[in-house]
Amino acid sequence: MVTRLVAAPKIDFSDLRRELELPIGFPPAARHEAEVAAAGPLPADPRRVDRTDLPFVTIDPATSRDLDQAVCLESAGNGGFRVHYAIADVSAFVPVGGSLERETWQRGQTIYLPDGKVPLHPQVLSEGAASLLPDADRLAVLWTIDLDSDGATRAVSLTRATVRSRAKLNYAGVQAAADAGELPEPIALLPTVGNLLIERGLDRGAINLPIPEQEVEPDDGGFRLVLRAPVQAEEWNAQISLLTGMSAADVMLAGGIGMLRTMPTPRPEAIASLRVAAAALGVAWPEGAGPGRVLHTLDVSTPRGAAFVDRAAELMRGAGYTAFDGTPPAEPGHGAVAAPYAHVTAPLRRLADRYVTEVCLALHAGVTVPAWARAALSRLPEVMSRTDRVAGTAERGAVDLAEAVLLAGRVGEEFDAVVIDVDEERRDNGRPRGGDIVLDDPPVKARCTGDLPLGERVRVRLVVADPHRRQVTFEAA
Repeated sequence: MVTRLVAAPKIDFSDLRRELELPIGFPPAARHEAEVAAAGPLPADPRRVDRTDLPFVTIDPATSRDLDQAVCLESAGNGGFRVHYAIADVSAFVPVGGSLERETWQRGQTIYLPDGKVPLHPQVLSEGAASLLPDADRLAVLWTIDLDSDGATRAVSLTRATVRSRAKLNYAGVQAAADAGELPEPIALLPTVGNLLIERGLDRGAINLPIPEQEVEPDDGGFRLVLRAPVQAEEWNAQISLLTGMSAADVMLAGGIGMLRTMPTPRPEAIASLRVAAAALGVAWPEGAGPGRVLHTLDVSTPRGAAFVDRAAELMRGAGYTAFDGTPPAEPGHGAVAAPYAHVTAPLRRLADRYVTEVCLALHAGVTVPAWARAALSRLPEVMSRTDRVAGTAERGAVDLAEAVLLAGRVGEEFDAVVIDVDEERRDNGRPRGGDIVLDDPPVKARCTGDLPLGERVRVRLVVADPHRRQVTFEAA
């Protein structure tokens, strides 16, 4: 794992919050419903099974308390595996037709900002009664997925359950335990199962972009800008979520009703363009390999590797949500997953997951899909797409502001950087107009003008650092 960070001063994100029209607090009626649901006895349901015997654990960022998923892995017959994946049963706490449900439709999803998130649900639920926190009985929807020895799915079941997490783990700790061969029993098989699922994904053409995350984190009264490469444990854990999302998609496609997370298959011309970039950057592209396989073996810590990953992001265009009731969509797949896929594993943070899960529960049980869940499907794509845009703007806006504040007062200074993208459009004289760079220190990604060699180290000069406009611009030195 490669991590670079730099301390930043106090930053005021209030203008960004106002610009995005993010809500402050919850309406009294919605908050009251949440408090009543959290304080009352666990809702009774004769169909709910007791699976507190399973030693679940959660794996999340260290500071997270809105814990949607808990996992427990077991060996099964014939060298296979059994995946138990518990998802917070948020529907048990949100009355249909109530004030809280209406408020969650306005929000769509949790919005994360460095000075505090804007949650989908009141914290008394999202970080309390509905969260899969350790050492307490919690309501969940339990997916049980049996895999063959090669990772192929052979059986799927789901039911409402009561579960009990044994520990709240984080990615860095899980990675350290895996490296030391000391993973706790419930996830001792995580590297094995995770790598099997990764390999199956690559075989069918899945694409994962190993892009380091640029984040702004609170730091001793101020903030810090962090560029953090993902660890293997994150990808292993993500594979369990992907497996569940693909299983949910299969259930809904077979039942003729539901909502999928869709994305077109990468266009042939986009793949051809990426092949040209690979040749220019000296990135090996073995005969017969797809872009996902090339990316999987890439060393993203090198300048040329980073540039190739940035260029590969062009393959991931057109993601959306596709609802259906009756005839399944003609193109149900997700281009990056290389299979049909649905969001069901984060109901504390995403509105759609709650309703899609209800559809899956009904279809699996062979009963009628609840009318309130069916009616929601046609409305969800617009809400989720709209709030996806808000979440993306918030994330990028926070980083842009931190970069501008961090570099204010340093206009005219020169920095070492890596060129990760260059403009395809050219001036009349044939010179590139500019592109995107990432500084060595501080970890800033920004626009740069001038003649830039893709995938190479360059020296750049800071020409704009404007916190008010959240803008940072460089020029080739």
